[in-house]
Amino acid sequence: MGKRIIARRRGKGSSTYRAKGKLELKLPKREGKAKVVDIKHISARNAPIAKIRFKDGIISFIAAPVGLATDQIIDISPDAGVSTGNILPLARTPVGHSVYFIESVYRDGGKFCKSSGSSAIVKSHEKGYCFLLFPSKKMKKLSGNCRAIVGKPAGFARNTKPFLKAGTKWKFMKSKGKLYPRTSGSKMNPVDHPYGGKTKPGSSTSVSANAPPGQKIGSIAPRRTGKRKK
Repeated sequence: MGKRIIARRRGKGSSTYRAKGKLELKLPKREGKAKVVDIKHISARNAPIAKIRFKDGIISFIAAPVGLATDQIIDISPDAGVSTGNILPLARTPVGHSVYFIESVYRDGGKFCKSSGSSAIVKSHEKGYCFLLFPSKKMKKLSGNCRAIVGKPAGFARNTKPFLKAGTKWKFMKSKGKLYPRTSGSKMNPVDHPYGGKTKPGSSTSVSANAPPGQKIGSIAPRRTGKRKK
């Protein structure tokens, strides 16, 4: 008798396919000055995490920028200075500065450029809006009220260090809840995957959005198929 295919097992969400040490990061909603108490590593994230404490003892966490140090004071307010680690609205950020952890809507906690080394450049301001150049070379228009952290997130050189051993890579992927190593469906047996066996897929890889979980693999409800014409 066949087993559940991997897509179904992952969908169940067991501890095998779940990241360990997950910490939800959002920009603090409160304003004021905070002290950097500690900078630590969390396995589920690739950027160092800074633990900050406000004057009233409230603890919060942000992604640490390059150059941040413990015992440093950061300012979270519309009137904050333009220095590394400060959180201020995009409208108050001068042209040419790098920002990260950028909000899409005011006070949503930050949606863009959250991984290590990922930052956007402030290009211009116009009628209450700010234009940002993202790493994808795409220009995005956001409200000037949206907040962001000044600087670039640390840990940008993590890709330069090789894993050297397959076991090290496995532990890294496991910590992020990723499936590793990946096996092609056509290399499996027919009992493990619809594409398994000698016939390979044997039919179209497009599948209906209403298909049952055991069949829902490949291109799910695609808008188009085939090579795109130039």
